[in-house]
Amino acid sequence: MTTLPALDVLFSQRHSCRAFRPDQVPRAVIEDIIRCAQKIPSWCNAQPWQVTMFGGKATDMLRDALKEAVETASAAPDLQFPERYSGDYKARRHACGWALYEAVGVTRGDRAASHRQMMRNFDLFDAPHCAILTSPKELGPYGALDCGGFIAGFTLAATAAGVATIAQAAVATYAPMLHAVCGIPEDRNILCALSFGYADTDHPANQFRTERAELEEFISWRD
Repeated sequence: MTTLPALDVLFSQRHSCRAFRPDQVPRAVIEDIIRCAQKIPSWCNAQPWQVTMFGGKATDMLRDALKEAVETASAAPDLQFPERYSGDYKARRHACGWALYEAVGVTRGDRAASHRQMMRNFDLFDAPHCAILTSPKELGPYGALDCGGFIAGFTLAATAAGVATIAQAAVATYAPMLHAVCGIPEDRNILCALSFGYADTDHPANQFRTERAELEEFISWRD
């Protein structure tokens, strides 16, 4: 990296945190992170993202509601989840999953242990804060695309502030419950959760990092 060393370091430091300390992030820090994240580009400067922010006891309430939904409700995301992962996408997904399982001591074939780890998603990995991100249904895929930029901006700004994050599509599985609990209008799509706080750096779940594809795997040059 010859021209963007500081930015490359920031990108390299960002990772999906799967174990948090209970300490609350000061409101001023959260607001600074959001102000930074909202500088990302969006189509026609529409800025379609809206955020429902949880902290303190409200985060615990959301955790309880999510775990109840897993036990009692059917999956019903606002946006269709991927039909399948195939080829390189499947390989990368499996590599990430098995790296996590190896880090936390889940062995192949141990379905009970893998289920417990999956359920950590709905504990929000003990994060003290959670943001539910939504986009207007009328803007369709491009509204969601703009919100993907907001996710990148949020996670990077948080990293710069010393705050750990994880974007969680799993939480959006139970969209009807989230609409009700969060008071989110039906004309908005629930996209994901952003759980965040200060990382438990000693936890085994935070001891691995994912890799990125080589450029030739996804670039076709036309000179």
